[in-house]
Amino acid sequence: MLPLPAFWLFGLINNVLYVIILSAALDLVGPSVPKGVVLLCDVIPSFLMKLCAPYFIYVIPYPVRVILFSAFSAVGMLLIALTPPYVDGGTITTKMAGVVLASMSSGGGELSFISLTHFYGPFSLASWGSGTGGAGLIGAGAYALATTTVGLSSKNTIFASAFLPVIMLVSFFIILPRKPMTRQAATTLSRAEALPVTEDEVDEGSDTREALEEEGLLSQSSSFSGSKPYKMSKSQSWGAVFLQNLRRSRSLFFPYMLPLLLVYIAEYTINQGVAPTLLFPLKDSPFKHYRAFYPTYNAIYQSGVFISRSSTPFLRIHNLYLPSLLQCVNLAILILQAFFGFIPTVWIVFAIVFWEGLLGGAVYVNTFAEISDRVAKDEREFSLGAVTVSDSGGVCIAGFIGMALEVGLCSWQISHGKDWCRQL
Repeated sequence: MLPLPAFWLFGLINNVLYVIILSAALDLVGPSVPKGVVLLCDVIPSFLMKLCAPYFIYVIPYPVRVILFSAFSAVGMLLIALTPPYVDGGTITTKMAGVVLASMSSGGGELSFISLTHFYGPFSLASWGSGTGGAGLIGAGAYALATTTVGLSSKNTIFASAFLPVIMLVSFFIILPRKPMTRQAATTLSRAEALPVTEDEVDEGSDTREALEEEGLLSQSSSFSGSKPYKMSKSQSWGAVFLQNLRRSRSLFFPYMLPLLLVYIAEYTINQGVAPTLLFPLKDSPFKHYRAFYPTYNAIYQSGVFISRSSTPFLRIHNLYLPSLLQCVNLAILILQAFFGFIPTVWIVFAIVFWEGLLGGAVYVNTFAEISDRVAKDEREFSLGAVTVSDSGGVCIAGFIGMALEVGLCSWQISHGKDWCRQL
């Protein structure tokens, strides 16, 4: 059972800093700068890491990766916390440099830990997903509680979070059993030295065939792809391996990458572009200040994410496109609300935001669960890491959309006599 708490902590710590940064977006840049700026600095480095790293990161041992990513996270959060409050473009730039370091760590950590679940079985993936959901709930909830209810400063809250990566080091080097990883790596190395086995070389129904299928050297029937499993032999060049992995990535796009991309575009456009304008008169809300709407929406959203990312042992979704399209419907409804204010109470918006979190978390965790079930075993580690680019890509696209959308929606509201978005 030890891998389960280890992977839960990996998911929690790797993602919690990302969530805290997004929750602190307003405090980092002030009301006059679109919060999409923070989103882009928090996701573009992660996106580039996930886009490029799967093709070379396998040469870096997992222990070295964990140490590097923990260090990047800590330094990034310290840089954000120790930079003076926003008074000019220079201080904002310094803070964004810290966000970039934390983003690189989060992106590299996500693709590494998801790939690592390949060695520890499906429950490790479920634990990782639950941990990432917990990161959203704990990160957003703790930040909202600390800065809104307790009254701590944003600086002190972020400074304290800089020490959280130590938990990741403890999880990997003390809690996580090493035998499954080293045993599988040794098996993979011995297989890699041999030439690929084709189906023509194995008699149907033979014991040899069954053994090879069990080890992942022959693809079992699935809807994943038409390509045969592949391992690099000693005579093959890095260029050939790169091209082969690129072909693998193309075969992953429609069944896995596209629905994950769509759901992230929709939900992060809501979170960063629309949510800051979903405001109601204070007398009709549970808040005393307009600033409280934004972190509260984020905390409610993250609670939905936590529930759905913890759900795969009990509920599986195989049609990934349905919840992605439902998320696009949420986006349309909330944009219309920002324009026309037809929803009578903020409590209904709370419910929609919670539903948004459920849908987003479900697509995320079920995407990787489907890969674990349907992709050939010797392609699974690469595939799990490669598909992580979709969530960061979706957030990146949403950041550009959200910056323009927030400005446009706020301007519309001001022109129609509601200047609440300027009172944040």
